[in-house]
Amino acid sequence: MDNNIIKALKNVDVSSLTYQEWINVGMALKAEGYDWNVWDDWSKNDSRYKPGECEKKWRTFTGSSTPITGGTIIQMAKDRGYVPFSFDGDGCLDWDSVIEYDGDGIVYEMPKCDTPVEQLTKYIKTLFKEDEYVSYCTNDVWQDKDGKWMPSKGAYDRTAKELLESLEKHPDDLGATVGDWKDECGAWIRFNPVDGKGIKNENITRFEYALVESDDLAISEQDATYRRLELPIACLVSSGGKSLHAIVKVNASDQEEYRRRVDFLYDYLEKNGLKVDKQNRNPSRLSRMPGVTRNGKQQTLIATNIGRKDWTEWMDFVEGINDELPSLTYLADELKHPIKLPEALIEGVLRVGHKMIVSGSSKAGKSVLLMELAISLACGGLWLNFKCKRSKVLYVNLEIDPASCINRFKTIMDAKGIDYKYADNIAIWNLRGHAIPMDKLVSKLIRRVKNQNYSAVIIDPIYKVITGDENKASDMGQFCNYFDRICSETGVSAIYCHHHSKGTQGQKKAQDRGSGSGVFARDPDAIIDLIQLDTTPEFILKNAANEFSTAWRVEGSLREFPNFKPVNIWFNYPVHVVDATGVLQSIYAEGSRDANLAKSGKRKQTKEDREEEFDDAFDAACMGKKSCTVKELAEYFDVTERTIQSRIKEFNDKYLCSKGEVFRK
Repeated sequence: MDNNIIKALKNVDVSSLTYQEWINVGMALKAEGYDWNVWDDWSKNDSRYKPGECEKKWRTFTGSSTPITGGTIIQMAKDRGYVPFSFDGDGCLDWDSVIEYDGDGIVYEMPKCDTPVEQLTKYIKTLFKEDEYVSYCTNDVWQDKDGKWMPSKGAYDRTAKELLESLEKHPDDLGATVGDWKDECGAWIRFNPVDGKGIKNENITRFEYALVESDDLAISEQDATYRRLELPIACLVSSGGKSLHAIVKVNASDQEEYRRRVDFLYDYLEKNGLKVDKQNRNPSRLSRMPGVTRNGKQQTLIATNIGRKDWTEWMDFVEGINDELPSLTYLADELKHPIKLPEALIEGVLRVGHKMIVSGSSKAGKSVLLMELAISLACGGLWLNFKCKRSKVLYVNLEIDPASCINRFKTIMDAKGIDYKYADNIAIWNLRGHAIPMDKLVSKLIRRVKNQNYSAVIIDPIYKVITGDENKASDMGQFCNYFDRICSETGVSAIYCHHHSKGTQGQKKAQDRGSGSGVFARDPDAIIDLIQLDTTPEFILKNAANEFSTAWRVEGSLREFPNFKPVNIWFNYPVHVVDATGVLQSIYAEGSRDANLAKSGKRKQTKEDREEEFDDAFDAACMGKKSCTVKELAEYFDVTERTIQSRIKEFNDKYLCSKGEVFRK
């Protein structure tokens, strides 16, 4: 094992690395024979460190045909100012090594080379098929006004097979095959095959390779950059000057695709610190011919087929770096240890780090309900009869002025008798008049929440920050991803409110009442929906706290917990109060079929009504599974299991029951 790797690692600040760069360090250490503890000890210097994570990731590093090696770590350190130097043991140069000075005070050790003929032979075999024409230029040259030697048309009417046969026939004389060249300028060769009729772009027959050349970095840094970015290089050639020519596999099907891929390649390299000579973007471009000399220095074939296998595999690598997605998790490894679920933030409803949406009409008091939730979390109290974990909460106020927001919190706390000491657990971010789209807000929000011990972020309301078309699934999918990012990068629960669509909601399921795309129904881990009950003024006067009270039913659609029995509440401004008397249990939701039947004086339910009601209950109890139990349906309806059995018999053309499990035929 190379001690220089550990020296270099000490000069790399783990907290400055992206997730993928951190993974690359682990892979490099394993490839060099180190133990996972080396990676683990170094990783402890980062606030993102999680005990046991390095060991688990280490087991997934199973090797590759193009492994990440210790050179990756050394390059990371060099990028941060580290200057490696070794003159002991394996650090000595080979007797036949070629030393080149690259102009920046660093010597670049050239690898042991084949003979000139062997180099060109390997180059042609790597890039060309035997029947393809190869274009090159040796002695057909001219000087421009500045005295610089330039290539002319050269030769383009010999196939790769013909050249290889000649090279084999003259193993000690490269000029016998390609002609003599001027030492002042060397020689050139095209890396894409031509049709034998010319040398322009239209004469190219296969758009397989592109040239990457840079004079901006030292040669040693060019080499390290090409390898660090794992370019799919077919041939790497020293120009005999200040650059390494990388013949990169772009595997394009035509000239248009070639242009797009080369543009992407050059832009990507620029973004990663390599200034590329963009004059080389044409498929008919010449590169330096290996084996010939230039001003006394050899144009040398350094390596063939390094980096990723082809363009497709390299794009997978590029996307892997850019998206910083997690690595694979293997179930067998996970099952060896106890499964630790996130603790419940709201018992029976929502876990810490998950997402919840509160939906309802404009009269439901959704903002009040969310403020009540913030207060219940702050003091560890009840919210809609659900126990809350005492937590620190950030309330993002997008709608009402700051003074009114504070006053609402105070009024609710006074009405509920909550001690002001719990207000220490609530932070308010007043953004009325400062709201920006969610794609711009999310990073700013994460900075304020990260590492501040918050358990929940409540955003009220989302229409102020929504991006895209609310009715377009792709737009809303992207919008909802911002909440995933908040949860994953901070560990908090993201809670937000949404409004109902227009029209009557009583005949819809809770998850279908929200406005816009169905993404809002599928994305959250918990949906809490409020629908108004169809009460009369007389009923309100008789049963409510005051004549301005309204009655509501809270229904849920949950991913992590069984759906709860609907909760009936009064909205007695400024607070919601759970109906403890049960008087609201028999009241129907506004717009529901039962409410409409009751108003019309018709009998309560037809068979079709009962069947639809049973269908809704079955879907809710199954939670996406193919079946549910008789007990779950009985709990949903708040009836006996015998009553459920009777319903199943009534609808035996659609449902069947086996050993207490209910299935839809």
